Amino acid sequence: MWGGRFAAGPASIMREINASIPFDKRLWKQDIAGSKAHVAMLAKQGIVDGEDAQAITEGLNRIAMEYEADGVPVDLDLEDIHMVTESRLADLIGPAAGRLHTARSRNDQVATDFRLWVRDAMDEVDAGLAALQDALLKRAEEHADAVMPGFTHLQSAQPVTLGHHLMAYHEMIRRDRSRFADARVRMNECPLGAAALAGTGFPIDRHATAAALGFAKPTDNSLDSVSDRDFALDYLMAATQVALHLSRLAEEFIIWASQPFGFVKLPDAYSTGSSIMPQKRNPDAAELVRGHAGRIMGCMNALCVTMKGLPLAYSKDMQDDKPPVFEAHDLLGLSIAAMTGMIETVTFRTDRMRALAESGFATATDLADWLVREADVPFREAHHITGRAVAAAEETGTPLADLPIDTLKAIDPRIDERIYAVLTVDASVASRKSHGGTAPDQVRERIAQARREKEA
Repeated sequence: MWGGRFAAGPASIMREINASIPFDKRLWKQDIAGSKAHVAMLAKQGIVDGEDAQAITEGLNRIAMEYEADGVPVDLDLEDIHMVTESRLADLIGPAAGRLHTARSRNDQVATDFRLWVRDAMDEVDAGLAALQDALLKRAEEHADAVMPGFTHLQSAQPVTLGHHLMAYHEMIRRDRSRFADARVRMNECPLGAAALAGTGFPIDRHATAAALGFAKPTDNSLDSVSDRDFALDYLMAATQVALHLSRLAEEFIIWASQPFGFVKLPDAYSTGSSIMPQKRNPDAAELVRGHAGRIMGCMNALCVTMKGLPLAYSKDMQDDKPPVFEAHDLLGLSIAAMTGMIETVTFRTDRMRALAESGFATATDLADWLVREADVPFREAHHITGRAVAAAEETGTPLADLPIDTLKAIDPRIDERIYAVLTVDASVASRKSHGGTAPDQVRERIAQARREKEA
């Protein structure tokens, strides 16, 4: 490729460090699609004659079939997917293959290919997240009434429903999908035709190639077109937030599956055993999802550091943009599928959840609220009275709801028998009817609304 300028070939180490074909071969479908759109435009504009354009298109179609059947050959001397494909095209149709590169550079070619690939990756992730949402909605609806402890600081705080807890993750995934959707709109501009950095003197039609490839429009600045990798960073940042959310859910499954909690029984399909301890059921799938989050964050950081100081326009550093995106996408797909499978098949031990909700003084706030509502006690004073009631319950080893009325009246005479109507966990969750609250009716309403939003 460099024969006109360089008298000698590259050193072997230069061939190895310079070649990207071992990883950018993943772009072959996008590369062929971009080339077909480009040559069609060249023919329409009269830049390449129709016979050569037809030969190029037929050759590209044949190469696509070869790649589909046998994979992309790795030839370090040809450096990347673009040159591997162009070399094979020359083998098939001869010198006419050289006309394909008219009015374009590998700089705008790879920017276009990579955008197309990331756009497809975003669509794949969105489909996976939609399936995870469906699983969360289904299980949340099943357990809209199931009482469990709600935690702050991993300490029992107030009773909530399992359906409400699962719907919290639905909200996280909803935001994740919106981030990918926003990023997809921003990145849906076509760099093809920006050439090396300055555009081209040929009378090309960039709007035609953009439309042919499904882009909303061509990019508006040729320098930015070939040097921009914001779309890849957007993908990685959105992927990182998904990974954080999946890791939090995985961590809860890990804790809940432990014997002290016993909130869930993990399915065999997403657990492993021990090589020495036959009683073990290890939450390895959840632990790997938790681990993958760190690797995905690392991919995001890697590309940020690569891009942080690059002058315009293209620099070879940018060849390293693709491995972190490819790695993150593979890990994210596995993580989404694993968590979806676990949500769909896990057994929730709601009896154990209820027992712990009833044992941790989780309705203490309901006692304070009752004092405010029924006895006109300022909340800070009600908080203090309730604290004394909890201390009395702890001292006698009695659930708050089982404290004798005489004991409660001794703490504050304004308390009467009506208090017992609010001290059960069922009464507590039923009372949380504010918008977004844990009351079963609120949970069901949000599930129905979420389903309507998905269908819209």
